[in-house]
Amino acid sequence: MSRRIWLWGTAHAVDDLYQGLVPATLPYFVLDRHYGYVAASGLTLAAALGSSVPQPFVGILADRYRVGWMASAGVATAGIGLGLAGLASAYEMVWILILISGLGVAMFHPAAGKAAREAAGDSASAMSIFAAGGKVGFFLAPVLATPVLIRWGAPATVLFIPPAVVIALILLRQHRRGQIRQKARDLVGDDRWLLFGTLTAIEVVRSTTFFGINTFIELYWIRYLHLGRTAAGAALACFLVGGVAGTLIGGRIADRYGMVRTTRFGALIAVPPLIALRLSTGPIAPLICAIAAGIALNIPFAVLVKLGQDYLPRRPGTAAGVTLGLAVSIGGLIAPVLGVIAQHRGPQGVLSVLCLTPVLALVLGLALKEPQVKEPQVLATKVGKL
Repeated sequence: MSRRIWLWGTAHAVDDLYQGLVPATLPYFVLDRHYGYVAASGLTLAAALGSSVPQPFVGILADRYRVGWMASAGVATAGIGLGLAGLASAYEMVWILILISGLGVAMFHPAAGKAAREAAGDSASAMSIFAAGGKVGFFLAPVLATPVLIRWGAPATVLFIPPAVVIALILLRQHRRGQIRQKARDLVGDDRWLLFGTLTAIEVVRSTTFFGINTFIELYWIRYLHLGRTAAGAALACFLVGGVAGTLIGGRIADRYGMVRTTRFGALIAVPPLIALRLSTGPIAPLICAIAAGIALNIPFAVLVKLGQDYLPRRPGTAAGVTLGLAVSIGGLIAPVLGVIAQHRGPQGVLSVLCLTPVLALVLGLALKEPQVKEPQVLATKVGKL
């Protein structure tokens, strides 16, 4: 496996760490700055606006120009913006800094997704390493942030700036130095926008299900299963760890059986663990179901990223911006609708609805076709860009 794909997977983990830090820090802004719930949700909106809306446009720039530096600048901006937010006193400045952090995330994904695809070639397994990096970063955010924020409060966000700076310097060094390496040129084939639109809809459905469980699983443990806050935190951890495993497993399945089959398979097998999660009781069985649900929901994740680039072979940066950014964020923006359901039916009502959403992804998946693209001949050339 190429060292470059591991570098991009690590960079992806660092970048998405700052996405995960936004919800992890919100309780401490509420406690330390006495923000209301509306103000706190406004910070979430700032992060979502910054990270989702610009990504397709950044992807267009990544496809048209040599912007290998953009991934480095993006992860640095994400880390510095989030790190300084805890030091700002005025709410407006906190909001702007979190928006800037989100813009850094938006800068990173299209450029990194394009570079990761060059490093991965036609291997879905290699691409899954890059995709899983983001899952790892999102999982680590509350694990790393909670003890630090408990000890020092919101200003402790400044302690999370160094990882962004370090990985940004590494990426910039790789970008600047000339080296002999394999440089994959653009894929050969025509852009197939209708299939890409269908795939984007599948990613929206998948991310809606993921965000729904991520948001309400702890409340389900506490208010419906009555298992306590510690057990609720363990359930969320199990679900997120399952997501990392599912992303890696999905890449291997796709290399063996094809990307479209893997996408349909992921949607199909997501239904049983979700139903089991909704119906299971006791301290152990629901945790097993949470892991299984995390695995199943994320089997198509890396596959959808690679498949999107194959459907838009002339625009790999744009495809990465949509599948890694916009479509995922839309799933998060739909979460308030699930909140309305929870208000009337409780978190168990949300899980009941989410048992059905993979069926819609499966139906949409029936319209997908294996991409008709060819990897061009790869030449060893001296280049100075990532």
